[in-house]
Amino acid sequence: MQPLFLQPVFKERIWGGTALKEEFGYAIPTEHTGECWAISAHPNGPSVIENGPFAGMTLDNLWKEHPELFGNPSGEVFPLLTKILDANMDLSVQVHPDDAYAKVHENGELGKTECWYIIDCKEDADMIFGHNALSKEELVAQMNDGKWNQLLRRVKIKPGDFFYVPSGTIHALCEGTLVLETQQSSDTTYRVYDYDRKDAEGNLRDLHLEKAIEVTTVPHKDTVSSPRVDERADVTITTFVESDFFSVYKWDLHGKASFPAHEPYLLLSVIKGDGALLHEGERFGLKKGTHLIIPAGFGEFELDGNCELIVSHT
Repeated sequence: MQPLFLQPVFKERIWGGTALKEEFGYAIPTEHTGECWAISAHPNGPSVIENGPFAGMTLDNLWKEHPELFGNPSGEVFPLLTKILDANMDLSVQVHPDDAYAKVHENGELGKTECWYIIDCKEDADMIFGHNALSKEELVAQMNDGKWNQLLRRVKIKPGDFFYVPSGTIHALCEGTLVLETQQSSDTTYRVYDYDRKDAEGNLRDLHLEKAIEVTTVPHKDTVSSPRVDERADVTITTFVESDFFSVYKWDLHGKASFPAHEPYLLLSVIKGDGALLHEGERFGLKKGTHLIIPAGFGEFELDGNCELIVSHT
C-alpha cells in the first residue's frame, strides 16, 4: 500500500497571476492562473493519481471503483476539494449555498462551506468577510444602491491566519493573497459584485443576485477561529477547525515524528519546506507543492524533515 500522490489541475482566472509558478514551481498554463485544484474529484477538474498501481486514474473514478481505499464511505462523491488560490487581483464578492439549497437549485451539487489558510499576503492586506445589513430588505437596498463600501465588511489578514467560511457568508479574497483552501467538493459560486470588471471579450461577468440574496445569512454571523496547539518533540500540530464538513490542521515538522492512521483517509498538502514520508521500509519524498492522500488501512507512518503541511479529513 502506498500514499496516493496527485497531479494538480490548474484554472485560468481573470484575477489570477503567476504566484503558483513562483512559489511552488508548478507548470502553470497561463500568466493568469488563479487556482490550483490540488486534491480534487470534482468533474470540473479531477486530479490524476501519479504513482503506484492506480497511476493514471482520476480521483473520482478511484473513489467509485475502490471505495476500500477510503474506508467504504456511504457518500456518492468524494466530499472534499483542496485548492491553492493566487489572488493577484481582487476576487469577485460572492456567496455559496448550503447543501439543501444546492441540491434543489444546482442539480444535486454539494453546498460549499470552505476555509482559508493564508500562506502569504502583501503587507497590510485585507479581505471581505461578511456584511453590515441587519435585514434582507436592507441587504437588497444597499446592493441596488451600489453602497458596497457601506455594506461589505473588511478584515485585516496576515500570513498564518485561518478563516472558516460557512455557506451563506459573503466574502472575497483581495489582491496580493496566496491561500490554501479546504472546501466541500462544489463548484457553485453566486457572484454578488465584481467591481464592474470586464472579461477578455469586453463583457461584464454575470452576477447571480437573486440566488445570492436567497442564500446569504442575514445578519452576518462571525466565525471566530480558536486554534488548538499541541506541541510534541519534533512536530507542532495546530487544530484549526473540526466541523460537520471537515477538520483541518497544520503540521509543522522539524525532525521525525510518527502519526497514527486515525481517520479513514487523510489529505496532505506541503506548503513549505521538504521532507519524506516513511512507511514499512519505503521512503516517499515530499517537497513544497506536493499533495497526497493517505488511504484507509495505511497504518502508522512517519514524517521526516523540515516542512509545513495542511492536513484535512471529513
